[in-house]
Amino acid sequence: MNSNRSYGIGGSTPEEELSKLSEPITKPAPIAEKEFQNRLNKACATLKAKGLDALYINAGTNLYYFTNTVWHPSERLVGAVLFADGTLKYVVPEFEIGTFNDFIGIDGEFISWLEYESPVQKIADVVEEGTRLAVDDSTSFTVVSRFQEHKKFIISSAEELIRDLRILKSDAEIAHIQYPMDLTMQVHQAAARILKPGITTSEVERFIHKAHQKLGIASGSYFCIVLFGKDSSFPHGVKSPKPLKENEIVLMDTGCQYNGYISDITRTYSYGDATDKEKKIWANEKAAQLAAFNAAQLGHSCGHIDDQVRVQLEKDGLGPDYDLPGLPHRTGHGIGLEIHEHPFILKGNDIKLQPGMAFSIEPMIVVPEEFGIRLEDHIYMTEEGPQWFTEPAHSIDNPFGV
Repeated sequence: MNSNRSYGIGGSTPEEELSKLSEPITKPAPIAEKEFQNRLNKACATLKAKGLDALYINAGTNLYYFTNTVWHPSERLVGAVLFADGTLKYVVPEFEIGTFNDFIGIDGEFISWLEYESPVQKIADVVEEGTRLAVDDSTSFTVVSRFQEHKKFIISSAEELIRDLRILKSDAEIAHIQYPMDLTMQVHQAAARILKPGITTSEVERFIHKAHQKLGIASGSYFCIVLFGKDSSFPHGVKSPKPLKENEIVLMDTGCQYNGYISDITRTYSYGDATDKEKKIWANEKAAQLAAFNAAQLGHSCGHIDDQVRVQLEKDGLGPDYDLPGLPHRTGHGIGLEIHEHPFILKGNDIKLQPGMAFSIEPMIVVPEEFGIRLEDHIYMTEEGPQWFTEPAHSIDNPFGV
């Protein structure tokens, strides 16, 4: 018998749980055009400060971040060149301009190219010789090499330039992360209630996808990992996941995407009775997560957080360092338009914490061949220190505090 059924684990059906979910009426206001323009202005100021003439922004999350233009990268080069004086020129295949116009967020000029032409050459045609061009680090090597080979350009990486702008979230961005986080937390609670012996991970994943859709996310889950028992000791899953048995560990990691911004929450708990060892490791994980939160203070480095987590784990007889049983990976990652972005909460990362940074705290403990415990919540840095996006889990048998 499942002894923790009264704590919101098991006892319901997918149909019943889906019927309880509804799309929220109140949503974050769209990010204003003024904010996108401000991002471009900051990029121009950074170009001038670094002695650069222009920035190449590739299709994808960076193009969206700076210009509010949604266009996915493909084998055909699409992007934008932002000049230090504020001039913005979109680089688009000639035959795509009509469609592209429907997606443009910030007005700009066009550098168009035909199928048989080189888009890099077309960009070169409108710049001075010796143009110091910072190239978006998401750009393919093929395109970067063509910039490097062209005599008109002096090429450098824009990774740090873009990182330092995107790493600090505005209030509007924080709201756009908070909203899908709240939805995904509802999905976690609903998914816990449909558990029963014999249910498969694919059944749970399908439910999680439908639950996100019921809450108004048409694309459903952005990703989903569901693991039972020993499979939970493999952080990102196994080839052939096992179905659920009574008295097993359950690990669920999922999220969704709202207006480009992503949620990502993991809960681990017991279906039925947890063993003493599972209870101990769960408590160790909770303590490690709290140690990370307490270490996340303005002016401290990202690496300091990871260091303090490993200090706590070693106190609990785990590790040391990356040894198992213990934490085999970094403590966390940034969140925003990408599920994994700067800042990375990683040993040796000397980036200092500043207001506006948002990142996960998920110091998973792996007990090889037995089970794993991952509790993943995200925080954002304020002038007063760290704030949780979602309330951390309560206990191994009552994760949602019901």
